[in-house]
Amino acid sequence: MQYYFKPGALKGLKKLPRTVQRRIIAKLDFYIASSDPLRFAESLKDKSLGGYRFRIGDYRIIFDVDSNGVIILLVGHRRDIYKK
Repeated sequence: MQYYFKPGALKGLKKLPRTVQRRIIAKLDFYIASSDPLRFAESLKDKSLGGYRFRIGDYRIIFDVDSNGVIILLVGHRRDIYKK
C-alpha cells in the first residue's frame, strides 16, 4: 500500500518544523508498511473531514482509503486540525 498527499496536506506538512516532518514521514512509512495500516488508525465521527486519523504525538493525519492506497487530506497540530 502507498500513501499520497493532497496539496493542502503537503502545505500543512511543510509548515511544521523539520524534525516533526521527519517524525511524521517515518511514522507514516511504518504504518503503511504494516500488513494492516488501519490497525493504527481511529475512525472519525465527522466524516466531512475524512474517514480516519493517525495520531503521531501532538499531530494528527486525517486520511481516506481507496483502491490506490491512503490519501492524506490534512496534517496539523491536534489543537488546529479539527477546526477546518
